[in-house]
This record gives sequence, structure tokens and C-alpha cells, in this order.
Amino acid sequence: MSLNGWQKNGWLQPHQTSREEVQNILQIIKRDLRDSQLSDLSPDWRFAISYNAALQCCTIALYCMGFKSGRGQSEHYRVIQTLPLTMGDKYDETRDYLNACRVKRNISDYDTAGTISTQEVSELVETGQKLFNELSMWLSKNYPNYL
Repeated sequence: MSLNGWQKNGWLQPHQTSREEVQNILQIIKRDLRDSQLSDLSPDWRFAISYNAALQCCTIALYCMGFKSGRGQSEHYRVIQTLPLTMGDKYDETRDYLNACRVKRNISDYDTAGTISTQEVSELVETGQKLFNELSMWLSKNYPNYL
């Protein structure tokens, strides 16, 4: 289904982004990628910070395409699910991985502390950094006016 189809279903809303908005979110991503490396934080918290960096990468791609998540339940889920629709089909696996991370983050944030391993943190930090690098290249190619 296309982004327009998602909008028709009420899952997305039109959104006009700006260079300032994209730049602000890029700064959040950089901060979160940096802070996720802090060894004095718990693995749960480092995972949540890394997750946010990756989620914000998905958000920027969606904003650049002229949409934002509809308000209500499942906002994170919907933003993550749009990644292949914004940046391309090669992001199907990344979408699925980030969705699994979303579920883990929800458990560690709301249900049970200590559920995230340092290996899981390392994997998500690596994925978030890779996605950020690829988003930067995607922006340079497709939306250079936002850089």
C-alpha cells in the first residue's frame, strides 16, 4: 500500500516539513546516537535512546515525503512501517528489526526492568548509526534543501 493509501485509511496525515524541523530532528538523532554510547547508563535506557534515534530517522523520511503519523495509538509502529515506503524496499528487514525493538523497548519501559542485554544495545546502536548514515545520503540525493 502506498503512503497515499495509508492517508486514506487515517494512519497518516499530510505534513509540510521545513529545513529547520529536519535539522532539529537530525540534532536529536546525533544526540541520541552519542548518548546511547554512555556506559554508565543501564542497557535498558541505552536501548531506548538508540531506539529513539532510529525512530527519528524514520520520522524524517516520512516528513520529507509529505506525511506524519496520524494521532492516536500505534504512532511508533506506523512510522517504522513506512520506512520501506519512504526510503525503499531494501529497508524491509530494517523495518522488521526496528518493530521488534519497539516491542522490546515497550516491555523495558513499561513492564519489566533489566530485559535488555548489552548485545541487544550494541546491535541497535549499530543499526541506528547505519540508518542515520543512509538517511543522510538519501537526504543529500533527494532533499538537499533540508540539509
